[in-house]
Amino acid sequence: MTRVLAGTMVAAAALLGGWMSTAAANEKVIFATNWLAQAEHGGYYQAVADGSYAACGLDVTIQQGGPQGSGRPLLLAGKVDFYMGGNMLQAFDAVQQGIPLRVVAASFQKEPQVIMAHPGQGLDKWEDLPKADQYIIGDEGATSFFLWMVSEFGFDPAKRAVYTFNPAAFIANKKSVQQGYVTSEPHAVAKEGGFQPNLFLLADYGFNTYATTIEAMQTTIDKRPEVVQCFVDGSAKGWYNYLYGDNKAANAAIKKDNPDINDEQIAFSIEMMKKYGIVDSGESEKLGIGAMTDERMQSFYDKMVKAKVLPAGIDIKKAYTLQFVNKGVGLNLKK
Repeated sequence: MTRVLAGTMVAAAALLGGWMSTAAANEKVIFATNWLAQAEHGGYYQAVADGSYAACGLDVTIQQGGPQGSGRPLLLAGKVDFYMGGNMLQAFDAVQQGIPLRVVAASFQKEPQVIMAHPGQGLDKWEDLPKADQYIIGDEGATSFFLWMVSEFGFDPAKRAVYTFNPAAFIANKKSVQQGYVTSEPHAVAKEGGFQPNLFLLADYGFNTYATTIEAMQTTIDKRPEVVQCFVDGSAKGWYNYLYGDNKAANAAIKKDNPDINDEQIAFSIEMMKKYGIVDSGESEKLGIGAMTDERMQSFYDKMVKAKVLPAGIDIKKAYTLQFVNKGVGLNLKK
C-alpha cells in the first residue's frame, strides 16, 4: 500500500493555543482508508497537503486500502491510529461483537449509495422502482440497504440479481435498476451506455446513516484525546478546503497513490458530492463537517431493526462519541 506523508510542520506553538498545548509536535499518525485513493477521500489528502493536520501537531500518513484487504484489523491490532469506516452498520456490529472502537466523526452526512434507472422506461420516480424487472444489487447491499428497501417500500426480493461491479447488465436491460455510488457509477454508465441514468439517493428517501466515518479505538480516545481532536478538526478543515478552495495539491496526491484515476473522474465526484450534499448538508451546515447527533443515530438504528438488518438491544451509544464534533470547526472556510 502506498502512503502520502504530511508536509513540513508549521510553527505549531504560534498557531495552536488552548488545548493543543498538550499535543506533541510532529506526532506521527497513520490513517487507513477503506479503498483506493479517490476524490471521496479528498478532504484527508487536502488536510495533509494544506497543513491542517500539521497545524495542530500531527504528521499524518494516509495508507490507502484496496480490494485485497481491510484496514479495520490493522486498527484493532494497533497498527494504525484511525480507520475510515463505511456507514454506521459496521460500528453497530462492532458493539454487538464487543469490539471497543468508536466513530469519532462522520465526514459524510449522506451515504453516496444510489439506485439508478433508465430514463423514459416508467422508472422515473422512486415509487416506480419496485416494478422494475430486475434489481441489480451486490451481496453486501442485499443484506443491508436492500432489506430496508424491501421492508419500507415493497421491493420484491425475488427480483434481485447479483451486481458484479460491471454496468453491462444494467445498460443492456432497460427495465432494470442498479445500485451504485452517486460519485462513481453514473459516470461509468454515461460513458459506456451513452445516457444519463435517473438517480435516486437512498439518503434522500430515508436511509439516513452517516458515512465515511473516522473510527478510533477506545484506548486512543482515552489516552490521546488531543490527537483525536486534532485529527477530527484537521479533517473537517481539509474537507472545507477541498470542496470550496484550491484542491490541486490534494488531487495530485490522490493520483500519485492511485494512478488509475483521472481528472475527469475526480471532477465528476466532486461535482456530485457538492450537488447532493454528501459531505456538507443538514446538520453540518450549523455544526460543521463531521457532525453527528444522538437523534440521527437512534433513527437509523431503529430503521435497521425494523428491516431486520440488525437485532434489537444493541447499546448504540457505545458505537460513537460526540466528544470531538459539533463545534463548528472550519465553518469560516466555506466559500
